[in-house]
Amino acid sequence: MSGDNYYFGDSVNMHGGMGNTGIVKHQVPAADTASLMDAVAELRGLIESLRDQVPAASAQTLDDSLPAIRADASALPQDRHRALMAVAGIAATIGAVGQPVLEAVNRVLSLIGGQ
Repeated sequence: MSGDNYYFGDSVNMHGGMGNTGIVKHQVPAADTASLMDAVAELRGLIESLRDQVPAASAQTLDDSLPAIRADASALPQDRHRALMAVAGIAATIGAVGQPVLEAVNRVLSLIGGQ
């Protein structure tokens, strides 16, 4: 399609200025990789148990969000963030039952830098 732009990797544009110091990378430090994997595994398990307690439309949104919620880097950061926010929204609307899921989402967000 004409006009569609797809970027993979870093894209840097600098237009003048002084004191430019480089690129800010939003990656998980190697030391936190195990923590992220554990947090994502916990979140995915909580999502699976939550899906049976929500309406069908919300369960579908949870199902649609699961592929982007992975510890590996294959999901685009914006897709992962969108999926985490969708899960957090559902968890927040159902009250106490969703609280563990909401806390797990926040834990994952803190480990990936809140992208």
